[in-house]
Amino acid sequence: MSGHSKWANIQHRKGRQDAKRGKVFTKAAKEIIIAAKTGGDPAGNPRLRAAIAAAKAVNLPKDKIEAAIRKGTGEDAGGDFVEAFYEGYGPGGIAVMVEVATDNKNRTVAEVRHLFTKHGGAMGENGSVAWMFDRKGVISVDKAAYAEDKIMEAALEAGADDVLDEDDVWSIHTAMADFTAVRDALEAAGIVMQSAELAMVPQNLVAVDADMGQKVLRLMDALDDNDDVQNVYANVDFPEDMPTD
Repeated sequence: MSGHSKWANIQHRKGRQDAKRGKVFTKAAKEIIIAAKTGGDPAGNPRLRAAIAAAKAVNLPKDKIEAAIRKGTGEDAGGDFVEAFYEGYGPGGIAVMVEVATDNKNRTVAEVRHLFTKHGGAMGENGSVAWMFDRKGVISVDKAAYAEDKIMEAALEAGADDVLDEDDVWSIHTAMADFTAVRDALEAAGIVMQSAELAMVPQNLVAVDADMGQKVLRLMDALDDNDDVQNVYANVDFPEDMPTD
């Protein structure tokens, strides 16, 4: 199981997602702002279409979506964000990618570097771990609510690359260009999505034991708590029986 999917499931079980709902909204709005910088018409901007789809998946209100688009196109103030990826290694040599949206890169890189060091990792140079990940659409659906055949039929017919059984969810992977079409097909089939996002998916996973897994988890949680961090990805394979409290 990918570190990102397993980590998201752990957070959900711990109740962290509801506690961090405000930040989830902020992340979704920032992604729309950045995507809209290259054009505010979703029809001609695949990334903006994907960002809007992801925002709808977390129930970001329509007026906030529209406001974020205006900020991104420069119609309204407040869109002075730039995106960046920081790379590094966590405990046990786990590869970690940190996606940020910030109005002050000097501040953000210093804070991210500090968190890596504090939690037993180290920042790396650009390109040091990025080659281990692919940018894909990732949609999560509650496994208990839907049979595999229903998910497979709706997702694969719409152009999804794969449907994976990951703990409590069906994890649907798509090429970036197919993300919106797959999401729309699932919605049309009446399938409720837990999340829908563009993510960095590790090509291969590194298994860790429970002790090392908890150390990696603490680093990922600390990074995610930073206000400028949009997403955290790792090529970690957490053990299924790892304590999470």
